Amino acid sequence: QVQLVESGGGLVQAGGSLRLSCTASGSIFRVNVMGWYRQAPGNQRELVARIFSGTTNYADFVKGRFTISRDNAKNTLYLQMNSLKFEDTAVYYCYAYTGTTYWGQGTQVTVSS
Repeated sequence: QVQLVESGGGLVQAGGSLRLSCTASGSIFRVNVMGWYRQAPGNQRELVARIFSGTTNYADFVKGRFTISRDNAKNTLYLQMNSLKFEDTAVYYCYAYTGTTYWGQGTQVTVSS
Protein backbone atom coordinates (compact mmCIF):
# COMPACT_ATOMS: atom_id res chain seq x y z
CA GLN A 1 0.00 0.00 0.00
CA VAL A 2 1.11 3.51 -0.82
CA GLN A 3 -0.49 6.63 0.57
CA LEU A 4 -0.18 9.94 -1.27
CA VAL A 5 -0.96 13.42 0.04
CA GLU A 6 -0.86 16.43 -2.28
CA SER A 7 -0.49 20.07 -1.37
CA GLY A 8 0.32 23.38 -3.01
CA GLY A 9 -2.73 24.08 -5.11
CA GLY A 10 -4.52 27.40 -5.09
CA LEU A 11 -5.59 30.44 -7.05
CA VAL A 12 -3.08 32.21 -9.26
CA GLN A 13 -3.24 34.75 -12.06
CA ALA A 14 -2.38 33.77 -15.59
CA GLY A 15 1.38 33.91 -16.08
CA GLY A 16 2.02 33.03 -12.47
CA SER A 17 3.59 29.98 -10.85
CA LEU A 18 2.68 27.28 -8.37
CA ARG A 19 4.53 24.28 -7.00
CA LEU A 20 2.61 21.14 -6.15
CA SER A 21 3.96 18.59 -3.71
CA CYS A 22 3.01 14.95 -3.18
CA THR A 23 4.34 13.16 -0.14
CA ALA A 24 4.31 9.38 -0.21
CA SER A 25 4.25 6.89 2.63
CA GLY A 26 3.89 3.15 2.94
CA SER A 27 5.59 0.71 0.57
CA ILE A 28 7.71 3.38 -1.12
CA PHE A 29 10.37 0.92 -2.19
CA ARG A 30 7.86 -0.68 -4.58
CA VAL A 31 7.18 2.57 -6.47
CA ASN A 32 8.42 2.44 -10.06
CA VAL A 33 6.69 5.44 -11.58
CA MET A 34 5.27 8.61 -10.10
CA GLY A 35 3.51 11.41 -11.84
CA TRP A 36 0.70 13.89 -12.12
CA TYR A 37 -2.65 13.78 -13.89
CA ARG A 38 -5.23 16.52 -14.04
CA GLN A 39 -8.95 16.68 -14.60
CA ALA A 40 -10.93 19.76 -15.56
CA PRO A 41 -14.73 19.86 -15.21
CA GLY A 42 -16.38 17.90 -17.98
CA ASN A 43 -13.06 16.49 -19.19
CA GLN A 44 -11.34 13.15 -18.78
CA ARG A 45 -8.35 12.80 -16.53
CA GLU A 46 -5.18 13.44 -18.56
CA LEU A 47 -1.51 12.78 -17.93
CA VAL A 48 0.55 15.88 -17.21
CA ALA A 49 3.99 14.47 -16.40
CA ARG A 50 5.67 11.39 -15.00
CA ILE A 51 9.09 10.36 -13.76
CA PHE A 52 10.73 6.93 -13.61
CA SER A 53 14.36 5.91 -13.19
CA GLY A 54 15.38 9.54 -13.64
CA THR A 55 13.54 9.84 -16.94
CA THR A 56 10.76 12.41 -17.32
CA ASN A 57 7.88 12.60 -19.74
CA TYR A 58 5.59 15.58 -20.31
CA ALA A 59 2.35 16.18 -22.10
CA ASP A 60 2.82 18.50 -25.06
CA PHE A 61 0.58 21.12 -23.50
CA VAL A 62 2.96 21.63 -20.53
CA LYS A 63 6.37 21.16 -22.14
CA GLY A 64 8.65 24.06 -21.39
CA ARG A 65 6.38 25.34 -18.61
CA PHE A 66 6.14 22.52 -16.04
CA THR A 67 8.92 20.55 -14.38
CA ILE A 68 8.49 17.29 -12.50
CA SER A 69 11.03 16.21 -9.90
CA ARG A 70 11.36 13.73 -7.10
CA ASP A 71 13.21 13.96 -3.79
CA ASN A 72 13.69 10.37 -2.66
CA ALA A 73 15.12 11.41 0.71
CA LYS A 74 11.85 13.20 1.48
CA ASN A 75 9.61 10.71 -0.36
CA THR A 76 8.16 13.70 -2.16
CA LEU A 77 7.20 14.37 -5.75
CA TYR A 78 6.99 17.93 -7.07
CA LEU A 79 5.43 19.69 -10.01
CA GLN A 80 6.75 23.18 -10.65
CA MET A 81 4.24 25.00 -12.83
CA ASN A 82 5.31 28.24 -14.51
CA SER A 83 3.62 30.49 -17.06
CA LEU A 84 0.24 29.16 -16.00
CA LYS A 85 -2.67 29.54 -18.37
CA PHE A 86 -6.42 29.67 -17.75
CA GLU A 87 -6.72 26.25 -19.39
CA ASP A 88 -4.42 24.75 -16.74
CA THR A 89 -7.29 25.09 -14.28
CA ALA A 90 -8.08 21.60 -12.99
CA VAL A 91 -7.80 19.24 -10.07
CA TYR A 92 -4.30 17.80 -10.08
CA TYR A 93 -3.76 14.24 -8.89
CA CYS A 94 -0.53 12.60 -7.88
CA TYR A 95 -0.13 8.92 -8.65
CA ALA A 96 2.32 6.15 -7.89
CA TYR A 97 2.65 2.86 -9.76
CA THR A 98 3.97 -0.33 -8.20
CA GLY A 99 2.08 -2.75 -10.39
CA THR A 100 -0.97 -1.21 -8.78
CA THR A 101 -1.83 2.44 -9.26
CA TYR A 102 -2.35 4.59 -6.19
CA TRP A 103 -3.88 8.07 -6.24
CA GLY A 104 -3.79 11.10 -4.02
CA GLN A 105 -6.92 13.00 -3.11
CA GLY A 106 -6.27 15.79 -5.59
CA THR A 107 -5.50 19.48 -5.23
CA GLN A 108 -7.34 22.28 -6.99
CA VAL A 109 -5.42 24.66 -9.24
CA THR A 110 -7.35 27.66 -10.47
CA VAL A 111 -5.82 30.11 -12.93
CA SER A 112 -7.62 33.40 -13.39
CA SER A 113 -7.41 35.11 -16.75
